[in-house]
Amino acid sequence: MIVPSVDVMSGRAVQLIGGERLAIDAGDPFAVAERFSVAGEIAVIDLDAALSTGSNAQLIEKIVMRFPCRVGGGIRDIESALRWLDMGAQKIIIGTRATPEFLSQLPRDRVIAAVDARHGDVAVEGWTKQTGSSVIDRIASLSPFVSGFLVTSIDREGRMEGYDRDMAEAAVAAAKGTRVTIAGGVTTPNDIAELDSIGADAQVGMALYTGELKLEEAIASVLKSDRPDGLWPTVVVDERGIALGLAYSSVDSLREAVVNRKGVYQSRTRGLWTKGSTSGATQELIRIDVDCDRDSLRFTVNQSGSGFCHLGTRTCWGEDRGIARLAKTIELRLLDAPAGSYTRRLFEDRSLLGAKVLEEAAELVNAKTIEDTAEEAADLLYFLLIKSRANGVDLSMIEDILDRRSLKVIRRGGNKKL
Repeated sequence: MIVPSVDVMSGRAVQLIGGERLAIDAGDPFAVAERFSVAGEIAVIDLDAALSTGSNAQLIEKIVMRFPCRVGGGIRDIESALRWLDMGAQKIIIGTRATPEFLSQLPRDRVIAAVDARHGDVAVEGWTKQTGSSVIDRIASLSPFVSGFLVTSIDREGRMEGYDRDMAEAAVAAAKGTRVTIAGGVTTPNDIAELDSIGADAQVGMALYTGELKLEEAIASVLKSDRPDGLWPTVVVDERGIALGLAYSSVDSLREAVVNRKGVYQSRTRGLWTKGSTSGATQELIRIDVDCDRDSLRFTVNQSGSGFCHLGTRTCWGEDRGIARLAKTIELRLLDAPAGSYTRRLFEDRSLLGAKVLEEAAELVNAKTIEDTAEEAADLLYFLLIKSRANGVDLSMIEDILDRRSLKVIRRGGNKKL
């Protein structure tokens, strides 16, 4: 699979050749991250921190808060490593300080070791210092302490001349099941497909920035189909992971979906179709994932209007239930409810809404039985969702925060506030 790279220097998204010569200034790193995020997890590298010439931490924090990221560049003390993990980085990339002693202080499943090689010799400190250690020796010594390796061919970085297949195969073999990501020279869909076939991912920068490689081509490169028409079944889900329906994708529909960031699919009878183009129930495409067997896709979308199904329901299996249904009902009532309805009244009278939140919270605190607790919790959820929506916050935003908090390594004491 592809891991798009956002390399940041002096507050700009850049691409260097060989880690030294500036070739591309792509501008705002956040905008670049947003464009690449449709392919899934992205790598955000602080080049200034890696070279000990500065820091882009504040800018990168904003990217981490918004998109699934692995973060690297200049992470050389435990405090910084833990801070990025607590910030919500899916993984951190450790290079110069990647030793068993250092790595053993961090959660293994959240750490990637960077093995940067020039002519097979590992380099550190922003690729400026040779260590005399070989790639294979470094991988063998660190594999018990990390969940993956980022192996970069420095001499090929940014040159779009193809990756070092021999080194990639040797790295995968040495890692013994620990996932390897290869960087440096990856240029074509075939490069990505080859790496995927040997069990490695591809971290790509220059080829994406120049347009030599398209994101949709990179995603499609690993896919296969056992269908006579060659289509890929595509499960469509909302931001909460709830399945809305099943569609099919082709190379053409995938291209249109990625370029336009919309729910575009391949009808088995009518050709390309864009969801909502006639009904108004449009979809904003957030992310595309490939399944473990590489024969189906998952589109994560923001679904507007009545829903995905042609029968007017939110999903092809009927309406949502539970909290998701309540949130959708509140949203529709705020849009369509007549003046004087209770939901609209709460939305417009913030003092009444605040009083109800406090009242229901107190009743939940005082509930004794299972039945009363469930009833009071349901009441409180209703008012909390109205309060959130009144302040422009939807359920998926709340769940994003909960997901980020689940990634925290340092836990709060949990004492009451004074």
